[in-house]
Amino acid sequence: MSNYTKTNIGKEGRVELHDALSLTGAEVSINTLPTGSHIPFIHSHKNNEEIYGILSGKGKVIIDDECIEIKEGDWLKIKPVAKRQFFASENSSISFVCIQVKENSLDSFTVNDAIVY
Repeated sequence: MSNYTKTNIGKEGRVELHDALSLTGAEVSINTLPTGSHIPFIHSHKNNEEIYGILSGKGKVIIDDECIEIKEGDWLKIKPVAKRQFFASENSSISFVCIQVKENSLDSFTVNDAIVY
């Protein structure tokens, strides 16, 4: 039995990795919005904060009625209660990763959690 899981992502518009990688502590999705399109709903969460990393392109996100321009290299953390909706630019598609984790669940990380051999 392996201590890892590997998958490969094609060119789908949205891929959720919780099933493909058997994730137990986070949800990760890879998303692409074509030029001029948007996520067709506004949403928030009960418990999970979301971390978004813009992989390519540009667009905007509306968070609690505030419009924020986003582009390749930008990262955002959005609290669970915030209402959000993402849009691709009128002249560019946008691709991003979304990492969803339970707010305030990180007990330790990197140096404090690592076992160095």
